[in-house]
Amino acid sequence: MPKKRPFVQGMAVIALIVLACSAVAFAWEGDTRILLASKEIMDNKPLEEHPSRSSRAFEETAKISAATEVLQEILKIPEQDIPPALLRNAHGIAIIPGILKAAFFLGGRYGSGILLVRSKEEGWSNPVFLRLLGGGFGWQIGVQSTDVILVFKNRKSIDGITKGKFTLGADASVAAGPVGRSVEAATDMQLKAEIYSYSRNRGLFAGVSLEGAAMQIDHDANSSFYGKQGIRPAEIFSDRRSYSSSVEKLKKILTDYATGHLLEQ
Repeated sequence: MPKKRPFVQGMAVIALIVLACSAVAFAWEGDTRILLASKEIMDNKPLEEHPSRSSRAFEETAKISAATEVLQEILKIPEQDIPPALLRNAHGIAIIPGILKAAFFLGGRYGSGILLVRSKEEGWSNPVFLRLLGGGFGWQIGVQSTDVILVFKNRKSIDGITKGKFTLGADASVAAGPVGRSVEAATDMQLKAEIYSYSRNRGLFAGVSLEGAAMQIDHDANSSFYGKQGIRPAEIFSDRRSYSSSVEKLKKILTDYATGHLLEQ
C-alpha cells in the first residue's frame, strides 16, 4: 500500500496542473472578444483622433462590443432566448461577458460588464460599467466561463446596485428566466423573481448559480469612458448624448428586439 502513495500524490498534482491550465484557458476565452474588439477599435479609430479619450476608454468600448455580441448570440436561438415581452417590460438589463468561475473545493467568480436602464419615454440609457464578484463553498472541482445577462423587473434592484454593493439572492431574488419568443406578457406577470438570469456556459460545470454574487459599480471605468472624474450612475442614465457607435448599436438591438422588429427580419 505505501508504494501507491507516490502515484496518488502524482495524480493529484497532475489534476491541479490541469485545473490551473483550464482556468487560464477559460479566462483567455472570456477576454478574447474584448481584446479583439479593442484591437479593431484602435485600428479603425486611432487614439490620436480622440484626444479626450484615454486608452482605457477604448478597453471599455471593446467591452460594450463584447456585450453586444453576447446579446446577439443569445437572441439568435428562438427557443432559448429572452421573451420580447419580458424585455419590453424590464426596468434594466446587465450584460456580463465571460464571467470566470474556477473552483477546487473553494469556488470564486469574477466578471465585468455593463448595465443599462429603460425609460418608456426615452428608451434605453447609456451603459454604466460594473463588476460581479463572489465566492462559494462546496465540493466543486472544475472551471467555468459563462456569459450572463440579467433582466431587472423593477427599479429597486437597479437603485441598490448604484448605491453600493448589491448581493444577488440577498438583496433581490434571482432565478433562471423564462425562454422562448412565444412567452406572453401575461406570463411575465405571474413570475415572482425580481431578476431573471440568462447564461451561456462553457466549461466543466453545468448551469450557473449567481446566489451570493455581489454587483458593484466600476467607477474608474465610468470615469475613463465618459471622460469625467467622479461621474455618477444617475448622470449616465439621464444623459442622452451619443458617446460611441458601439453604444448606439447595442441600444438599437435592445429596442428592435423588444418591439419585435428583429423578429421580422
